[in-house]
Amino acid sequence: MNEKSDEPRQLSENKKLAIFEGEARVGEVMQGIQAIQLRPEDLSSPIALQMALSRMYEAVMKMLESGPKKRYIAEVRFTDSLGNPVSFAVDLGESPPPFSKDKVRARIIIEIFEEEEN
Repeated sequence: MNEKSDEPRQLSENKKLAIFEGEARVGEVMQGIQAIQLRPEDLSSPIALQMALSRMYEAVMKMLESGPKKRYIAEVRFTDSLGNPVSFAVDLGESPPPFSKDKVRARIIIEIFEEEEN
């Protein structure tokens, strides 16, 4: 199962499976940091940027008030069947993961199916 297979495989009549190979970067984030986001519309004008900075400042203050709690995450990157780069995060929990390096390999398994109607 080491081969890259972005060709969907037939599992049953109603399922397809695609397997992608990629890489992941493991790191730490402060819990609550996900509330700090800069969106494209935040850069549309100077006042929009000021409002975004205020929103991010409030989120940082709330995070610091709750105390420092670290979580480990993996930023997973791979290329989809059409050649588009895909990136997402996986929460690995509060304890350090068992990896000796911060860059590791990732296998992404996608199962596509219809829900059965009852």
